[in-house]
Amino acid sequence: MKRILLVVLVVLSFVGLATAQITQATTDVLGAHLNYGRGCSACHSPHSGTSGNGRGASSSTGNTILWGEDVSGLFGKTITTGGGKFVEVLPASLSANTPDVTGMLTCLGCHDGNIAPAAMMKNKVYENLPSTYGNHNAIPTMIVSSGGGNDISEHPMGLTATVECGGTSGWDCTLANGVISMHGNASSQFVSSYGFFVKPGVYNNKAVVVCTTCHNPHAMNVVKVSRDSNSGLPAGNYTTMFFLRAPYNPNDTNPMSNQTAQFCRQCHADKSNEMNGSTARTTF
Repeated sequence: MKRILLVVLVVLSFVGLATAQITQATTDVLGAHLNYGRGCSACHSPHSGTSGNGRGASSSTGNTILWGEDVSGLFGKTITTGGGKFVEVLPASLSANTPDVTGMLTCLGCHDGNIAPAAMMKNKVYENLPSTYGNHNAIPTMIVSSGGGNDISEHPMGLTATVECGGTSGWDCTLANGVISMHGNASSQFVSSYGFFVKPGVYNNKAVVVCTTCHNPHAMNVVKVSRDSNSGLPAGNYTTMFFLRAPYNPNDTNPMSNQTAQFCRQCHADKSNEMNGSTARTTF
């Protein structure tokens, strides 16, 4: 009886901590992607692609997700990330039908500081950081500004940056046709505690990392967890930052909060509690 009571108390404690992070958004979820009031049309053109957005005729038409920004300057460019270990050759057109089209090429049309023009951006649009981050409390929208296509210090991304199951660093998950299923002993525990919110691209039946794997460009500061989510967290709207797809709040007042670390552990399983013998769960 005492053991059952202890389990119930632990579960209720976890639910209570998670519920404390459920938020009520009071600002537009697009956040910085309102783009000075232009909203959806800053990126998507309902008519005539880039011409409809005043960018002139371009080979990057609106045939793909009604894209209205000129990304032709990025076609076929090579980007090297992850300390030089991952080489990505960007698609030669928006009709390439690979995950790096809508997962990288369209994003870099505005967010690359090396090759692409600033496009519709005005100076820089950024999200304020918590005061705990120190004096550097602004996030520039450009990935880098060093020039020359130098993205070596960036997180690995592209069609060669794969997410694997098993081995020394992967979850005990399964991978079929590029889709990851978190049904192993440790991976299912992690999903129960936090979740698996990331959305890798699928290329040659492999899961690959693109910008939209971690970032949802349509919601900057809130993420919805529902019964249909791949998560054991209580349903509700959770605080996030930087357009990330999962609960992520570095401004949490609890110094023992591990939610930001949990976000990274969705792919970096070898850094997780579950894969290192700890029973610690997500702490908000």
